[in-house]
Amino acid sequence: MDAWPTGRLLSTASRLVEHAWAEALESHGLTHAGLIVLHFLSTGPASQIELARRARVQTQTMSRTLDRLERDGYVERSADASDRRRHVVVITPEGADAFRRAHDLEATIFPELPQHDVLREALLQLIAATETRRWGDLDD
Repeated sequence: MDAWPTGRLLSTASRLVEHAWAEALESHGLTHAGLIVLHFLSTGPASQIELARRARVQTQTMSRTLDRLERDGYVERSADASDRRRHVVVITPEGADAFRRAHDLEATIFPELPQHDVLREALLQLIAATETRRWGDLDD
């Protein structure tokens, strides 16, 4: 592995982390997509379209994620009083609790790394440098 290009190292690490993360979330009744939505909603209500934009997924994909979260009691959707075509999504107390539990998982399933903050900053820079080509200028 020492001779692998950086892209292959990142790809391999990503897949291994993704599998461990998915298993840990599943044990708490969540998916990665669901956790992303709960994260966005932890700061306040949002429309389904806004959630899709922020998560960088198609509206139909977000709809399926919201269907599952709603079925599990983690979110509620209702028509916007000022625009009946728009649906507002809010996190429920059960969803907020699931988000808190899942947030604490990171410390238990990933190894403690030296210079964690440096790695995190490098990953954020890598994402920022490459995401504009794929999704344009977005916040979050």
